[in-house]
Amino acid sequence: MSLRHALLGLLSERPASGYDLLKRFETSLANVWPATQSQMYTELTKLAEAGLITVSAAGARGRKEYTLTDEGLVELRHWLTRTAPQRNTRSDILLRVFFLDVITPDQARDYLTGLMEMSEQEHEALRRLSDSIEWGDDPLSVNGRIALEYGLRFNAMRREWARWAADQIR
Repeated sequence: MSLRHALLGLLSERPASGYDLLKRFETSLANVWPATQSQMYTELTKLAEAGLITVSAAGARGRKEYTLTDEGLVELRHWLTRTAPQRNTRSDILLRVFFLDVITPDQARDYLTGLMEMSEQEHEALRRLSDSIEWGDDPLSVNGRIALEYGLRFNAMRREWARWAADQIR
């Protein structure tokens, strides 16, 4: 996924200002694709220059409202249906596992225990996020719940794996 497609996806629901997009991003997509405010505004400028979005309204203090163009919708649909998702092949967590024999068994178990704790904390943070959102029937809510469930299940799996792995260290 790219920030470009994340913004196109958000704008496919309704027009929004950069500020509105930033707030919607923070409460939904930031858990799967973090981006800074400056990255978002830079990307909005690029999308407008490419004709994928247009400035549909301008207000005080330079506020701009963006609308997805027909070309932007074509690009979003192409990305969703014709572009294979990139498989994440790099994992700092698992790279370290390959070299646990370089440290003492106690240090290796401590590392894996730390992964258990990190997974539990991330699971709890996602659960709190889920509890804080007024879920609706709109597409972003439905799909957001699906993505959040992935995060909950992933963290539960990583916690259980780390527990098992710690038991393997002699």
